[in-house]
Amino acid sequence: MSAGVPQARVIVALAFGLATFALAPIFVRLGGAGADAVAMTLVRTLVAAAVIAPFWWLKPERRTPVQADPRKDGRFAAFLAGAFLAAHFTLWSSSLSYTSVASASVLVTCHPVLLIVIESVFLRARFGVLTWAGVLLAFAGAVLLAVADAGPNSSQAAPLLGNALAFAAAVMFVGYILIGRSARAEQGWLDWVTKVYVSTALCTLVIFIASGRGLDALSAGAVAAGVALALGPQLIGHGSINYAVRFVAPTLLSTLILAEPVFATLLAAALFAEVPSLLGAIAMTLTLIGIVMTWWSRKDA
Repeated sequence: MSAGVPQARVIVALAFGLATFALAPIFVRLGGAGADAVAMTLVRTLVAAAVIAPFWWLKPERRTPVQADPRKDGRFAAFLAGAFLAAHFTLWSSSLSYTSVASASVLVTCHPVLLIVIESVFLRARFGVLTWAGVLLAFAGAVLLAVADAGPNSSQAAPLLGNALAFAAAVMFVGYILIGRSARAEQGWLDWVTKVYVSTALCTLVIFIASGRGLDALSAGAVAAGVALALGPQLIGHGSINYAVRFVAPTLLSTLILAEPVFATLLAAALFAEVPSLLGAIAMTLTLIGIVMTWWSRKDA
């Protein structure tokens, strides 16, 4: 975290963000087994855009003046970020139809390893030994948690497909967070988030229509879960990440998000009787240790 940054605000934002992220798979589960994942994502993104757009509209001083070239006012970057985020939401929500909360939550948060490689190789970022050790330990704990997952949902008909969808969602998140890292440096939080969320909603609508779905896919469970996902994990969770990414290196930020599967697994144990095994508890401990190591070494980034 760079000097002069309001650290207290960043920490509070991250705390709220991490707490609401853990609720995301719970809301999807509560939507019901028959809830359509794409429909759920559509409701989620439309509601989030509808909630935040009026605040942007009523604060003209926070809006970037519209210019002839969309690349100069962030519209192009916001559209790309929105496309990545739409794909991330859709793939991740779909993964929960085939695999467990623990496995989906763990695999979707494997992006720190991808990010640290990209930042090191392509962006020439330098990280200390403790940072690398923390990321790898946290990821190792996350993988071990997936292996240790012995909940009732581990007998899904296509767990391999679900895990593949969750991993693909992690890849999409890498693109989203890297675009936000560069674009947010020149834009205010409200301006950037509004553009991204509107773009995400439009891209999700395209996915919904292109997949051949109709209004019948918008079941009560899908709508209820979508609204909950919008008000919690997206507006608070992703909103806090969009705020913090201006001040915290992407790799360090994404490593903190690895706490989400730990909290989600604990919630799933309480609500759905998906009680983690001893190996699972060890895995969660390793993940948290790795997170602490990486965050402690944040000055190296």
